[in-house]
Amino acid sequence: MFYPGFFIDYWYIILVVPAMIISVWAQYKVKSTFNKFSKVRNVRNVTGAYAAQAVLSYYGISDVRIERVSGKLTDHFDPKAKVIRLSEGVYDSTSVAAIGVACHEAGHAAQHAEGYTPIRIRNSIIPVCNIGSKLGIPIALIGLFMSAEPVIYIGLALYAGNFIFHLVTLPVEFNASRRAISVIDSTDLLYDDEIGGAKKVLSAAAMTYVASMLVALASFLRIALRILSMSNRRNN
Repeated sequence: MFYPGFFIDYWYIILVVPAMIISVWAQYKVKSTFNKFSKVRNVRNVTGAYAAQAVLSYYGISDVRIERVSGKLTDHFDPKAKVIRLSEGVYDSTSVAAIGVACHEAGHAAQHAEGYTPIRIRNSIIPVCNIGSKLGIPIALIGLFMSAEPVIYIGLALYAGNFIFHLVTLPVEFNASRRAISVIDSTDLLYDDEIGGAKKVLSAAAMTYVASMLVALASFLRIALRILSMSNRRNN
């Protein structure tokens, strides 16, 4: 007899779908917030590139360049090349949103310059996390078919690396934003009412990292529960 619900992945519906909805909402929120405050020009007429340089100067960093990069919200700091790459809507822009984003990326440069512990931890686990995300499930399935529980747990532990990476990323991103706002305030890059807009942009961006962590956690729990459930059925 065919049971319509037999092939329904309930754990996917219960765990992953809600996390993905939160992720979509977070992406919408950051884009809408950035668009809103990208229309608000700062009184001092400071550009994103100038603001990023101000953060570097504040921390005494002189070996990091600032470059323009194509795309929207493609801003990032490249620690290997020691370059802050600001998107077209940030580099020359004098908007409150641009100042917040530019200073956030410069905050990452400051983290690397100071050897900020969470970012060192994140960088050190990247190779393991990459391997675990690719081999974790196959190893767990091999353990399942061999009825070898230790192998199953090893595979699941490796696969959990993806979630751990996103978890460790949170303090890195939050700290970069705190540094950005602190320097903006200390150097008067923006006035008080303008700082509020920059904070909203960075807070919305932070939610995307929280959402990514939730998706990674939900995906791990779904796989772990399904494999462990199959293991229990085989052993009973």
